[in-house]
Amino acid sequence: MTASLRRLRIGTRRSDLARWQANHVVAGIGGLAGAPSVEVLYIKTEGDRITDVPLHMIPGKSFFTKEIEQALLDEQVDVAVHSLKDVATELPRGLVIGAVMEREDSRDVLLSHGGAPLEDLAPGARIGTSSLRRRALIKRWRPDLELVDLRGNVPTRIRKLSEGRFDAIVLAAAGVKRLGFESSITAYLPLERVLPAVAQGAVALQVREDDEYVLSWVRQLDDADTRKATAAERALLGRLEGGCQVPVGALATVTSGVLKLRAVVSSLDGTRSVEGTREGPSDQAEQIGGSLAEELLGRGAGVILDEIRATTGDVG
Repeated sequence: MTASLRRLRIGTRRSDLARWQANHVVAGIGGLAGAPSVEVLYIKTEGDRITDVPLHMIPGKSFFTKEIEQALLDEQVDVAVHSLKDVATELPRGLVIGAVMEREDSRDVLLSHGGAPLEDLAPGARIGTSSLRRRALIKRWRPDLELVDLRGNVPTRIRKLSEGRFDAIVLAAAGVKRLGFESSITAYLPLERVLPAVAQGAVALQVREDDEYVLSWVRQLDDADTRKATAAERALLGRLEGGCQVPVGALATVTSGVLKLRAVVSSLDGTRSVEGTREGPSDQAEQIGGSLAEELLGRGAGVILDEIRATTGDVG
């Protein structure tokens, strides 16, 4: 088979959201002039296999990506499609992020039984979430609520809410909207209260760094502003040495070439937090992220993160 006819093999998880993301990439590639054919291969990850344990209690990291990354390194697939928030800030040697597609809504959303927003929920209401970040930031806002671990894909979590196991659940807006559940959203959590996870709402296309043929196709799906914004957020997270299950919230926006980054680090009980803002030219995204991380560390974020790691066993 000649290089011009080479088929692209996409590796992804089998969840509904992962399938949506893979199909989104297939459609994007298919819309390019002279595009190659594409096939999707489904790969089960550690995070898919272990569903009865909170993520922060699973040893290691990259729960939803490492098996797909290994398939990429072994040349079993050509493109790995990930939710960028699941991708470790330090990539395996030989792999790069070839493209970051345009970001969906980055916020978190509340889905509740009676349609009450989070501020109106009764004291002691049970809130389901798998995220330590959401737990911490909601505790900071509403310390009287009960935060309960909730695992499973988006439809499963919504089903558990409908069965009455929780009074409300918190999910990423991007996944809810992409899967057609937008009408179930009770409220969007305000960014002033709950900053999203690093790179939440962004889809990453990971490839082998030496595969110029594949890179030439996936680069065309890159959204420059999303790439810069998420680069700043990931640089901040990398400097803080926080894993995806550490309570670090961050959001960068790019407007007319200026990048503005906001971030927060919170203790698990929400009683202590450090937050800050930094901005500058968008082509200095990583420097902005690293600079804000240094500021937060200097103001006590490191102490909070060390305490969390000691409590949860998270190694960052």
